[in-house]
Amino acid sequence: MSTGPGADSAPAPTSTHESTTGGTFSSLKIRNYRLFATGAVISNTGTWMSRITQDWLVLSLTGSATAVGITTALQFLPMLLFGLYGGVIADRLPKRQILLVSQAMLGLCGIALAVLTLTGVVEVWHVYLIAFLLGMVTVVDNPARQSFVSEMVGPAQLRNAVSLNSANFQSARLIGPAVAGVLITTVGSGWAFLLNGLSFLAPLVGLLMMRTSELHASVRVPRAKGQLREGLRYVRGRPELVWPIVLVGFVGTFGFNFPIWLTAFADGVFDGGAGMYSFFNILMAAGSLAGALLSARRRSSRLRMLVAAGTAFGLLEIAASLSPYVWLFSLLLVPIGMLGLTTNITANTSVQMAADPEMRGRVMSLYMMVFAGGTPVGAPIVGWISDTYGARIGFAAGGAISVIAALGVGFALARVGGLRLKVDLRPGRPHVRFVPREQLTTAA
Repeated sequence: MSTGPGADSAPAPTSTHESTTGGTFSSLKIRNYRLFATGAVISNTGTWMSRITQDWLVLSLTGSATAVGITTALQFLPMLLFGLYGGVIADRLPKRQILLVSQAMLGLCGIALAVLTLTGVVEVWHVYLIAFLLGMVTVVDNPARQSFVSEMVGPAQLRNAVSLNSANFQSARLIGPAVAGVLITTVGSGWAFLLNGLSFLAPLVGLLMMRTSELHASVRVPRAKGQLREGLRYVRGRPELVWPIVLVGFVGTFGFNFPIWLTAFADGVFDGGAGMYSFFNILMAAGSLAGALLSARRRSSRLRMLVAAGTAFGLLEIAASLSPYVWLFSLLLVPIGMLGLTTNITANTSVQMAADPEMRGRVMSLYMMVFAGGTPVGAPIVGWISDTYGARIGFAAGGAISVIAALGVGFALARVGGLRLKVDLRPGRPHVRFVPREQLTTAA
């Protein structure tokens, strides 16, 4: 197995040049990945059904956007507290076996919430508890699943497979909210939770059917002291890892709180209901799917794309927060979804390709800890702002922080790459651009 960019030849800090060959869907030619993707689209559909239903159930039980934020925070709190340990486990143990256990446990959590809801005894603390348990399982499931992709497809197809994973997730996001909206209004929330629990049978079957002889050899890290600190030192010394992780940390913490904002806009700003909330999620999913497919076509992951997408994402969130009309708000959700996914995929693939295989589990656990683990901090804050000052202010605040973070990371990467901002006011020339430092000293 190719080790990719390693210690002997670190990649340039402003781009990742690994190429993807074979077209948009080239990874699906690999049988093991095809099984993985088939199981994932089924379980992802169930997951999105459950997410929409869970948010609406909490809002129905409490009438509070803050409570929705607390639920989201509890689901991601374990990632913040224990995320790095999940990466150590993913580097030590066979990832396929980890996933067999974690996917089964996720299914059991869904079934437990279904039983509570169908029997009519569900209370908000039940939802809080199960959300926390889901988060505990995800601590190990996420880095194992992220790093298992390279074992299925190899380094040449890694970028394409990561993009298709996101396209898979967003395709399910188109279906799940629509089905959830129908189930909530017809037979009740409990059936959506039950279908989610049962949907995890699909990835379990896919994992069991894989041909282990066709998996790319992984680098197993033996148990030893100091592996957690070793992972942190490794990331700290590599700017091509640090700055994408910093950016997705800010964007994930403050810019991706859509369960809070979309429930608040559907219920309070535009006086809709569960159907409108589902519709908002479908529009965002359509944009996200487009962003994922476009990313699958690109042959490289450039960090300038990461900065540009993060900046545009935040600006569109601010624009949507000011929208006076539901049709305009809905229209803006499509590019917001597209740019949000582009930001996430570009950061994810840049980090995976820049990390050595024996460190990938720990690097991806840090990535997910920062991206998803910041939600316990951001979600209650954003929920409180939305309850206190209105959903529009909360949405705008998340967008503004994303813009500031993207611009800050852009300037940091420019400094690392020896670039400086050049302003040229002469007609017919670029007015503002980054150029290598030596050009500034020799320019007329």
